[in-house]
Amino acid sequence: MKVVLAHPRGFCAGVVRAIDIVKQASEKVDRPIYVRHEIVHNAHVVNELRDMGATFVEDVSDIPDGAAAIFSAHGVAKSVVSEAEERGLHSIDATCPLVTKVHRQVHRLNRLGYEILLIGHAGHPEVDGTMGQLESGRIKLVETVQDVSSLEVDTDRPLAYATQTTLSISDTEAIVQALRARFPHIEDPPTDDICYATTDRQISIRRLAETSDVVIVVGAANSSNSNRLAEVASSVGARAHRIASVAELDDAWLAGADNVALTAGASVPEELVQGVVDHLVTKFGAEVVEDPVGEPEHVRFPLPLELR
Repeated sequence: MKVVLAHPRGFCAGVVRAIDIVKQASEKVDRPIYVRHEIVHNAHVVNELRDMGATFVEDVSDIPDGAAAIFSAHGVAKSVVSEAEERGLHSIDATCPLVTKVHRQVHRLNRLGYEILLIGHAGHPEVDGTMGQLESGRIKLVETVQDVSSLEVDTDRPLAYATQTTLSISDTEAIVQALRARFPHIEDPPTDDICYATTDRQISIRRLAETSDVVIVVGAANSSNSNRLAEVASSVGARAHRIASVAELDDAWLAGADNVALTAGASVPEELVQGVVDHLVTKFGAEVVEDPVGEPEHVRFPLPLELR
């Protein structure tokens, strides 16, 4: 069995920044550290930060007076920020800068009088945060191509769309094409909203999946970008499986497999990938090689000024 490790894989710049914010805040902020929602969608990372003293909650109302409130990499609605301010909490924003870019985009479109559509998955915290940048009803969510035909928009206003940053490239393009067919004058984002990390990982695993019998994606069940990687691999005919860690790996999936590709979502630490590698070497005598075609990423995002 030959196992090819995808490049790029694992942590992206936004995730590294968010994790570093919690770590630096734990060291430098002289008050208890609370994080609203998982800082990134990975239980291993969350548990590591919890061991360092951070407390994770789902609502700002669960944070005691006088504490620090860190907002996750997915971003939050303006109402969440306002509630923290009203409570006098010390807020630290760990929103990925590429998500913040989308937030600024919808604010700009709103100021200019546009009707705004957001392509994304209902209930995902990033989508909740983006839609929560404006008053309820000011952004309409589009999840599928089928949604396009039932959209009701104000034809007297210009129309534009934005997208969640962790979507499938091909699925999103299909929705965009449907929107353009129905609304020929719809305006594209100034730059692609799907982030570089999502794009790079999908392109890489699609290429590897075309010559692989099985693709293993390491990533949490609630990680949008990890789930999209498995879908992309399946779309080109590989048997694709997403696992949170080696503990979820079923050896039966690998029966008869000569070529296996292994990748990881953008919130996955390398040690979880290594756990899968070690198992494949021990159990199957796998030959493990790095993808010679993929290129490493060199993107870095600075920390907030107060933590530098």
